[in-house]
Amino acid sequence: MDYVELNIELKTLEPWRDILVSQLAEKGFESFVETKTGLQCYIPQKNFEDSMLVDLEHMEAIQKLETKVIQDQNWNATWEENFDPVLVEDQLAIIAPFHTGEFSQGMVITIQPQMSFGTGHHQTTWLASKRFFDLDLEGKRVLDMGTGTGILAILAEKLGAKEVFAPDIDEWSYHNAQENLALNNCKNIEVALGDDQLLKGRTFDVIVANINKNILLQHFANYAEVIVDEGTLLISGFFETDQADLIEAASKVGFIFEYIFTKDEWALIQFRMNKRT
Repeated sequence: MDYVELNIELKTLEPWRDILVSQLAEKGFESFVETKTGLQCYIPQKNFEDSMLVDLEHMEAIQKLETKVIQDQNWNATWEENFDPVLVEDQLAIIAPFHTGEFSQGMVITIQPQMSFGTGHHQTTWLASKRFFDLDLEGKRVLDMGTGTGILAILAEKLGAKEVFAPDIDEWSYHNAQENLALNNCKNIEVALGDDQLLKGRTFDVIVANINKNILLQHFANYAEVIVDEGTLLISGFFETDQADLIEAASKVGFIFEYIFTKDEWALIQFRMNKRT
C-alpha cells in the first residue's frame, strides 16, 4: 500500500503541533512523526484528497505544506530513521527489533514499526501505558479498541489479562498487530478487523479506547453494553479541553468519572461503570 506523506513546517511548534495531530487524525491520517520544524503525517494514498488541506492552507501557524507519495517498499526504512525507543518512566521500554543495548525498565515490548498509530510515541499511548501499571489486570478480560500496533493489548497480557480482544478498522494495523503479537510471544490476544459492531455478545472487565473524540462519543453506548458492573473504562486520544463533553456523554450511559491524567495538553480519562439493577 502506498502512502501520502504530508510535511508541515510550523512557525511556532506548540501548541500547534498537537492541535494538527488531533485534526488530521480525524481526517484519516494514521501516523505522525515530530520533526524539528513541525510534523510528518501519513495517510493511505487511496484515502487522501487535496481538499483535506484546504483549511490548513489558511492557518497562520503553518509556514509550509508539502506532500509526496511514499512507496510501500520504502516505508520501513523511512520509519526506522525516526523511531526511537519509548520509555514509560522506569516501568516500560517500547523498542523496535533494530534497537540494540540494554534497557533498565522493568518490562520491554518489541514493536515492528509500520504504518499504524500507537507505537508509544504519542502522548495518549504513553498515558494509557502508564495507567495500565496502576490497574489490576490479573485475570481480567480486556478490550483494546482501535488497537493500532497492538501495544496496549500486548501490555495488558503481560500485566496478567487472561483474555484481550483487539479490533481495528484499518487492515494495515490488523496485520501489524498480529506481527507484534508474535514478536512478544503473546497467547491470549485476539486481533480482529472491524469496528464496535464486533463487540456484540462479549463482556469485558476493562476497556481502553485510544481513538479520537468523535469516535468515542459514538461508541460510549456500546461500551456500556459490554462492560461489567464496576468495570473500568479508559479513554484517550483527545485534548484535556475536550474532557467536559466526553464526561457528560459517558455519564448519560452509566459511566462514573474517576480521574483525568494529562501529558502535554493531551488527556486520558478513567471511568467506572455504575452498578446496574
